Amino acid sequence: MTHSLLILPGDGIGPEIMVEARRVIDWLRTKRGLNFTLYEGLVGGAAYDAYGVPLSDNTLELAKTVDAVLLGAVGGPKWAGVDYDKRPEAGLLALRKELELFANLRPAICFESLVNSSSLKPELVSGLDIMIVRELTGGVYFGKPRGIEDLPDGSRRGINTQVYTTPEIHRIAHVAFELAGKRRGRVTSSDKANVMESGLLWREEVTKIARQYPDIKLDHMLADSCAMQLVRAPKQFDVIVTDNLFGDILSDVAAMLTGSLGMLPSAALGVRGGAAMYEPVHGSAPDIAGQNVANPIATILSLAMALRYTFDCGEEARMIEDAVRSVLAGGLRTTDIMQPGKARVSTTVMGDSILRALDHVSAT
Repeated sequence: MTHSLLILPGDGIGPEIMVEARRVIDWLRTKRGLNFTLYEGLVGGAAYDAYGVPLSDNTLELAKTVDAVLLGAVGGPKWAGVDYDKRPEAGLLALRKELELFANLRPAICFESLVNSSSLKPELVSGLDIMIVRELTGGVYFGKPRGIEDLPDGSRRGINTQVYTTPEIHRIAHVAFELAGKRRGRVTSSDKANVMESGLLWREEVTKIARQYPDIKLDHMLADSCAMQLVRAPKQFDVIVTDNLFGDILSDVAAMLTGSLGMLPSAALGVRGGAAMYEPVHGSAPDIAGQNVANPIATILSLAMALRYTFDCGEEARMIEDAVRSVLAGGLRTTDIMQPGKARVSTTVMGDSILRALDHVSAT
């Protein structure tokens, strides 16, 4: 089987971390016999510079034809002055919307060798393994009406609308319950049902879907309380399912429990067997772009998620994850996860080390 993959390096550190992911793809081809047809395109600020838009029609059409998209990062101060609808992030939102990528999976896993990098006590994060399932194409980011309007008194008003329908809630709930069935069997649904009608609808509809999964335990938690509990006792959670806005916030909180955004991958999935996009959760970090110091691990782990969820190559995904774990246990660190007594390495050397660890993992 040949797997088709569109690579969108994006902006800032995106191109250099994507180089390391492509080296892993080459290893998979050579050492595991996996066949990939690779395409590459522009997105974000790079696309704006080339085409005047953050996502060209040609790139979007190509994204619709491939099995998956692997994206680096978008944005940076260079494009701070462009029109709002042409900002680099608009290209990312358009991909999610046009590909109907409604389910964002963001794991928050604390590698044992990095427990001391977390801002929390080691005993709180050792063994941490949370999966946040964020609804990605609805809610306040896409609801209408929206915009900024002038008022008769000379002031201005900004409007964003929080909207959810039962089908949108049902499909993301199914994703969460199915994932929990393969993990530890618990779903926490997070909303603001106490003050928002959309939150009340969310709670009621998730409860309905839970009846189809009698072996899964469902809890409801207000979003602000969930944020507090994430930093108080994060290991109480297994799968957290929530809406677009709260998922954006809670997933970043959970990410920092692990010690570094540079370590965490993500997946954006559509209907079963449909489009998918994988990307690291960190930003474009323009302040370190081109210096060969960025951490490529989140991008490489995003590739591992693609292998697991799109390409049905679970064994190869496990190999990549084991290789990353081995390299970290060996004491190698990029700047963002540097610890006393460890060896600081460049982006390229981290990639070299992961490839060597892959050779070892595949041989054992």
